[in-house]
Formats: sequence, structure tokens, C-alpha cells
Amino acid sequence: MENPIWGNSIFKKKKKKDDILALLKQVPIFADLKPRELAEVEKIMHRRRYKKSEPIIRMGNPGLGMYIIAKGSVDIIEEDKKGGSRTLAELKDGSFFGDLALLDESPRSASAIANEECDIIGFFRPDFLDLLDRKPKLGIKVLLALAKTIGERLRRTDEMLMKIEERKA
Repeated sequence: MENPIWGNSIFKKKKKKDDILALLKQVPIFADLKPRELAEVEKIMHRRRYKKSEPIIRMGNPGLGMYIIAKGSVDIIEEDKKGGSRTLAELKDGSFFGDLALLDESPRSASAIANEECDIIGFFRPDFLDLLDRKPKLGIKVLLALAKTIGERLRRTDEMLMKIEERKA
């Protein structure tokens, strides 16, 4: 147990902030940001803890923003109208999801459920839009990286669909 008199709470707060900055640097949307820009983005991030089996986002609900897994694992699940579901992916530390919601509020195409206790960092659309107003150069930098990331995912999806079509033929 840490001694409350001799413990260094200032260092712990800085370490937690440094951990978030290091995590953000791993996410392609923020990878090219300078330290000062990362610190500005870190200010508008929201940290939350989820219990095992707790939904982070629900399929069909409006998209509010993106999520970064600081610690834990998350299942991305597609649900059907008959009550069935299938796991599309299992994401782990450093992975992110829901980034398309930064651009629009369309309904979520899948659910994200904590597979274990998770620490999640949220980056929400209203905060992003505010960043675009307050710091346009930084906001545009993030927006271009977001577009690039979504474009890469679309290309990979196209390739997968072409392979599926080739197998059918």
C-alpha cells in the first residue's frame, strides 16, 4: 500500500496523461500530430471504464464518436432481427472503432461489447466539431487523417468483396 504522505500523486497524474498521449500516438488519426497538438486533443478525450459484457455502443443507435481501447478487449457484434448475433472482430489494446461517427450521426452498423473489464478513451463528434472551430489547422489535420483511415478501410473492404465474387464465379 502506498504511503499517502510520501506518495507522488503529481507524478501519477502526469504518468496517466503520458499514457494517453502514447496511446493516441498509436492511432493513425493522431499519429502525425506534434506533441503540442496531441496534448490539445488529449484535453477533449473522455476516459471510461466498462465492465465485462457491458455494451459500449449498440447497433442501430446514433453514432456519437469513436473509441480507443486503452486496456482490455472488445467484441464487435452484428445483431440480426431474430435475436441472433455474430462476432465480426475482437479488438484489443490500442485498437479503435466508431471513427465514422466523427463525420456523421448515422446509426451504428454493429455493437461493441466489453469482452472483459476495459478502459476506453472516447473522442466525440461535438468535441471534434468544437476543435475544428477553435483550432482549424489542427482540426483539419485530424480530419484529413480520418479521411485517409476511412479510405484505407474502404479499399480493403473492396478487395475482400472482389475475392468473394471471384470465389463465386
